[in-house]
Amino acid sequence: MPNVEISQLRVFLAAAEEKNFSAAAKRLHLSQSAVSQNIQSLEKAYGVELFIRRGRSVELSEEGESIIPTAREVINAARLLEDSLQNVHNEVGGDLVIGCSTSAGKYLMPSLLSTFQRKYPAVRPRVKVMGRASVSERLLNETIPIGVASKQLDHRDLECVRLFEDRVILIVPPNHPWVEFGRALPSDLVDQPVITREETSGTCEVVMEGLKAFDTTMDMLNVTMELGNAEAIEMAVEHGVGIAFVSEMVAARGLALGRVKRVEIEGLDLHRTVFIARNINRPFTRAQSLFWEFVQTQYEHLNTDIWQSLVDFATPVNMC
Repeated sequence: MPNVEISQLRVFLAAAEEKNFSAAAKRLHLSQSAVSQNIQSLEKAYGVELFIRRGRSVELSEEGESIIPTAREVINAARLLEDSLQNVHNEVGGDLVIGCSTSAGKYLMPSLLSTFQRKYPAVRPRVKVMGRASVSERLLNETIPIGVASKQLDHRDLECVRLFEDRVILIVPPNHPWVEFGRALPSDLVDQPVITREETSGTCEVVMEGLKAFDTTMDMLNVTMELGNAEAIEMAVEHGVGIAFVSEMVAARGLALGRVKRVEIEGLDLHRTVFIARNINRPFTRAQSLFWEFVQTQYEHLNTDIWQSLVDFATPVNMC
C-alpha cells in the first residue's frame, strides 16, 4: 500500500479550497502541472477520483469531500510536530500566516510583526490581503490560523477580540477651498466630487452609517470614482480628482508630507474597531500562540505608537 506524503495533502487541500488548480499552484508557489501531478498521483495510488474536472474549474467529488477533515487533522498534526522539533532547541519558529481584510490592518501589521520578530527572529510572518468574507471563510476552513478584519466576525467557532481603534477621516487636495478653515458641514459633501471604496468595504459602511444621522445616503453624493484600494484613493485625492474618507493610518504619510489635507466635518466623528480572530478548533503552534498573546497586550499602546511610527517614517529627514 502506498504512503500518503504530507506535501501531497497540502496540495490536495489547497486545490480543494481554491477549486482551481492554477490558483492552488499560485498559492503554493508551484507550477500548475506540479499540482495536477500531485493530485493524479493520489488518485492513481488509491483508485479514487478526488476532483471532478470541468474545464479550468474543478469540483470536489464525494470521495474528495469525505477526506478533507482527516487531511486537515494530519496537516495540523504535522505542523505541531515541526513546532515541537524546533522547540527542542528552545527556538520559536515557523510560518505565521495572517489574513487581513482592512487597510488599517495592512499598515498596522508590519509594525506589530517587526516588534514580535525581533523577539522571535526564526518566525516567518506572511500577511495575505483578502476580503472580509474570505478572512471569515478561511478561518472557518482552517486555511489561515489568524485573521484581521474591520468588523467583528460572528461565528461560534471564532474567537474575535479588539486589536485597534481606527479613525476614518476626510482628506482633500492641498489647494481645496475647505483647507483654509479646516472644517465643513455634512450638507456640503453633496456638492463635492467624492472618491469612495466599494459599498461593502468597512470604510464605506462606517461613513454611510455616520451620514445617516444627517439624512445623507450614498446616492445623494457625487461619486466621481470608486476604487478598490485605499492607497489608490489617497493618491487620487493628491492629484485633485476629488475628496475622500479614508483610514487615518492610510492618510498618515500624505498628511505628513503635505500632499493631502484633513478637514473635519462638523458633528461627524467616525471610528471603527479593527478585530483579530482565530478558529478555536484549530490548535496553535507555539509561534501563533505567542503572537496571539502578544497582540492582546498591545491594545492600549497601538493608537499612539503606530500613528507616531507612520508619521516618523513619512517625515523627510534633513541630511547633513
